[in-house]
Amino acid sequence: MRSAPTILHLDMDAFYASVEQASKPSLRGKAVIVGGLGPRGVVATASYEARRFGVHSAMPMAQARRLCPNGAYLIPRFRLYQAVSEIVMGLLRELSPLVEPLSLDEAFVDLEAGGVAFDSAAARAAGERLRADIRAATGLSGSVGLAGSKMLAKVASEEAKPAGLLLIEPGTERELLAPMSVRTLPGVGPVTGQHLRRAGITTVGELAEAGEDELVRMLGRSHGVGLHRMALGLDDRPVVAERDTKSVSVEDTFDVDLHDRVRIRYEVQRLADRCVGRLRDSGHSGRTIVLKVRRYDFSTLTRSETLRGPTDAIAVVREAAARLLESVDTTGGVRLLGVGVSGLADYTQEDLFAFALAAEGEEAGPDPAGADGVVEGGSDGPAGVVGVPGAVGASGAGLDPVGGVGGAQVSAGADGAVEAGPDGPAAAAEEHGADGAPGSGPGEGVGAGRRWGAGSDVRHAVYGAGWVQGSGVGRVTVRFERPGSGPGRVRTFRVDDPELAPSDPLPLVGDGPAAAAG
Repeated sequence: MRSAPTILHLDMDAFYASVEQASKPSLRGKAVIVGGLGPRGVVATASYEARRFGVHSAMPMAQARRLCPNGAYLIPRFRLYQAVSEIVMGLLRELSPLVEPLSLDEAFVDLEAGGVAFDSAAARAAGERLRADIRAATGLSGSVGLAGSKMLAKVASEEAKPAGLLLIEPGTERELLAPMSVRTLPGVGPVTGQHLRRAGITTVGELAEAGEDELVRMLGRSHGVGLHRMALGLDDRPVVAERDTKSVSVEDTFDVDLHDRVRIRYEVQRLADRCVGRLRDSGHSGRTIVLKVRRYDFSTLTRSETLRGPTDAIAVVREAAARLLESVDTTGGVRLLGVGVSGLADYTQEDLFAFALAAEGEEAGPDPAGADGVVEGGSDGPAGVVGVPGAVGASGAGLDPVGGVGGAQVSAGADGAVEAGPDGPAAAAEEHGADGAPGSGPGEGVGAGRRWGAGSDVRHAVYGAGWVQGSGVGRVTVRFERPGSGPGRVRTFRVDDPELAPSDPLPLVGDGPAAAAG
């Protein structure tokens, strides 16, 4: 616990929805809900306007539509969110070398480590300057919390929402925390909260008064001791710039339960391919292959197999996942499948053989073939699959557009992942329909089967840049506007109009590499 509030926590306000409002002027001030648009989609983020109707993250999309029937429902655009996140994280790293990202839109910063602040006044000035810089660089707002510990800084940023700054002076922690709900504290979820409520403990102050011994009796030593310390405002965790990745996983939730065993095996194979792609992108290999199956009755089964050594070979992961599937009863249907790899390492079993061969080669003399005698393998993925970028952190997961509602996580996979939006020009037109269902496959060109996801970026040869408001019955409706402009005009075209093409997102502020090509 520090004597000065020099730990900063930044949490961008309704990040995905705010990015959509910033890039689509006609949606500013209106209810915007981002997530999976299929029948089993869930809400990823809701704008503050939508939250007034009771819509919130992780809510089933069908329920959100009932609560807010006139909202704008959009598929996510993770490439754009990641680009904006990189700008924000860059501003944080200008403050300090110790930046701990928690997701695309949230991070801790140690201001002392950067020499930016050593007292309350300097910390507040740094926080205000950061908010102004983020607004200038992205057009978005973020909430800032400042305190002497990570827990309190996070509590402060939550209290400051939206678009505010709260500084908790050291020595005032218990007074501030006392009236707050126990659910405010990290580690107090619905189950623990209900357990405490039955014991008559509903506020942080009551939690502190209960005493360590009573909490240990109720919750166990580890959880009880930790919660009592947090209730007293005590938290000595440092800001850690690097967080070790524990696992890599991908999963898909399907709009309709899968019954065909052949189709299920194919989906597991496809998930294995995507998982290995993520694994390679993160620079890791892994020993333990995990299969996740959620059945028609919402029961979830996991099966795992540990290999003799770490691997990033597609064939090995495919075969292991297929073996695991054979032990699962899929009678009745499957609504979700996932494949993951854990037990990560920075090398593969094959690397060890390569090192040994290299050592033998050095002893025997140079290889006549020279360095060019070794060709590094390319992607083993199936032809025509559109890739998506990776994501890091607890809630900043990158999601794949293929196969209903897709989720891809580095670290733990989240249940009920949302359906992804287009990740690039090809995906925008070829992967998504207005309902979030897959459209025509890559490589089929412009035709009657082409579908357009609500919210995806397009460019018309005559009218310029715009975004899809909706499509159906062979027509697609596009609003032509760009960040910084006023609300644009709406026009409707045939879905196979040759002058209409998918596009990359435009930058939120000024010109940048994300601008759409002509």
